[in-house]
Amino acid sequence: MFPEDFISRISRQKYLDAKSLVNALQEPSPVSIRFNELKWKLKPENSEQVPWCRTGYYLSSRPSFTLDPLFHAGCYYPQEASGMFMEQVIKQLVDTSGYLRVLDLCGAPGGKSTHISSLIGRDSILVSNEVIRQRSSILAENIIRWGTSNTVVTRNDPSAFGRLPGFFDLMLVDAPCSGEGMFRDRIAVEEWSVGNTVLCAERQRRILADIWPALKPGGILIYSTCTFNPAENEENIKWLIGQEEAESLSIDITDFDGITEMTAGGIQGYGFHPGKIKGEGLFVSVLRKKDGLRDRLRASGKTGGTGICRADREVAGRWSDFNTENLIRKGEDIYFFPGRPVDFSEIDSKLTVVMPGTLICSVKRNGYIPAHELALSGGIKAGSFPSAELDLKQALAWLRRETLPAIDVRPGWFTASFRGVLLGFGNNIGNRINNYYPVGQRIRMNIPDDPEKVIIRWVNTES
Repeated sequence: MFPEDFISRISRQKYLDAKSLVNALQEPSPVSIRFNELKWKLKPENSEQVPWCRTGYYLSSRPSFTLDPLFHAGCYYPQEASGMFMEQVIKQLVDTSGYLRVLDLCGAPGGKSTHISSLIGRDSILVSNEVIRQRSSILAENIIRWGTSNTVVTRNDPSAFGRLPGFFDLMLVDAPCSGEGMFRDRIAVEEWSVGNTVLCAERQRRILADIWPALKPGGILIYSTCTFNPAENEENIKWLIGQEEAESLSIDITDFDGITEMTAGGIQGYGFHPGKIKGEGLFVSVLRKKDGLRDRLRASGKTGGTGICRADREVAGRWSDFNTENLIRKGEDIYFFPGRPVDFSEIDSKLTVVMPGTLICSVKRNGYIPAHELALSGGIKAGSFPSAELDLKQALAWLRRETLPAIDVRPGWFTASFRGVLLGFGNNIGNRINNYYPVGQRIRMNIPDDPEKVIIRWVNTES
């Protein structure tokens, strides 16, 4: 079932119950989601709350996410439960009441980034990075669905962040690893080898060395992997402390049964081991950069509002609640960018930016075209567009980008919604309805006769 070298090593590890772990890794993975309080207040029926996440729930069975309009609208995100522990780290160790500059270095597909974006508040800025082009596109799609509008998506090698010394208050490095915590997936097992664990540990050290200068003095680094290998986990943290001025921080886990606290060589680590917790394998450790010279104010001479005219601001102000001083135009597209203009300018000038913020609209010959991103964001102004409420079958047809001639809505731009949550824009031009749902995100799956049976049922959170 599992490689002999893996079994041999975990049998000798101090903090592991090898028998319990191996047995648990042969069982199906728990199914869990985290709902988006910006858009949704209900909880899944017949569910159990994830202990360390206020909005996380285990589901009793796996539904069809593809056939659920609420998934496409960003009401929830299917996320592995152990990874939701980042909520406790941030709540216990980070002051989220003020302005924060945050980096999620290995952001795709977006579970931890969407979670962090909800925790840090709308007025802070999160840089969610992914070096692989295809994965960065998936990351951007998930950020758009979530709609918190405080996130910039970038595509950079970790070494690029050395251009931003002392910039970030908080950094998450969910490092690429040997994947032992995901051994319920046969692909993870087949890709594992002793040699690969060695390569992973070396690559993780390079990543940590590359991004450490971008953390400000007093700033916090969260390091995590989905493996049980000490060389990729606690040994890497001990190595970093030996190389840099850093201190290991503790997390209070007294309210959470099953998490394994690991203390070794002056560092604190926390292990999530199947068989002891309900989730996949995870390692977490937190460091603070010791105080030194404080970071100085950076200014690149570049202003966020470049290319924005009065008409652009008027349209953005009519259609959204975004601060119209935080607008930038790239070609025909007008974006709201998060954070302070001086900080956004630094990011935009030093990194490869895939998504600079929330796309509000595009300027065409016939006027301004509202963007799909605006419809899914929390920044769309209430009442700025008429809305057409769809039933489930209509909503699924909409997500397939089909034309729905029977929609009762006045001529012009409108929003399509399902259960009160926006799905995107349409345009009633009189003789037909034009569906502006993004072509690349449309559902290709066949719709069953009774889709209600395969999607999540929801109940009031107080029941």
